[in-house]
Amino acid sequence: MTGRGTVLGPDGLARCPWGLEAESMADYRAYHDTEWGRPVHGDDALYERICLEGFQSGLSWLTILRRREGFRAAFAGFSIAAVAAFTEQDAERLLADPGIIRNRAKIAAAIGNARVAAAWGPGELTELVWSYAPEPKAAPRTTGDVPAVTPESTALSKELRKRGFRFVGPTTAYALMQACGLVDDHLADCHVRGASAR
Repeated sequence: MTGRGTVLGPDGLARCPWGLEAESMADYRAYHDTEWGRPVHGDDALYERICLEGFQSGLSWLTILRRREGFRAAFAGFSIAAVAAFTEQDAERLLADPGIIRNRAKIAAAIGNARVAAAWGPGELTELVWSYAPEPKAAPRTTGDVPAVTPESTALSKELRKRGFRFVGPTTAYALMQACGLVDDHLADCHVRGASAR
């Protein structure tokens, strides 16, 4: 499978091609350069990423990125404890909130996932997610070298679902792993590649 290699941005720096999508260059470039692939630890922080990746399913990441502050406001800053206490009235409030993606199943999953995680001990979600981080692999040269699913993401998805999480299929789990730095899928020539270690 062929793919695209790095692209030079207007600042002369090489980036993964998605980091310079024309219609959204500023949004994607900032996310690509400062967040994507950087290690994320902490139960609430990982819960936020799990929720956002779930809401992204079937949509463009840009849609989620541009509504992230709306999501944070609607979901109490993605505090697991706070969202776990949401009521049916909160769910209805979320369904009427234009600042987020108003999908009943995804909203129910976000609340349900918080209730599952709230029953765990401190750090348990972080430990679980990071236990599936694979050994570092060779840097991808083109987007065609970047998988959509891996054995580790399939295993993480299976374990999360076994424990009661929803909207965490293998592709979503791999997107989570990429976004949270469990893997470094910045292309080999990308200026961000290897910018931060685990």
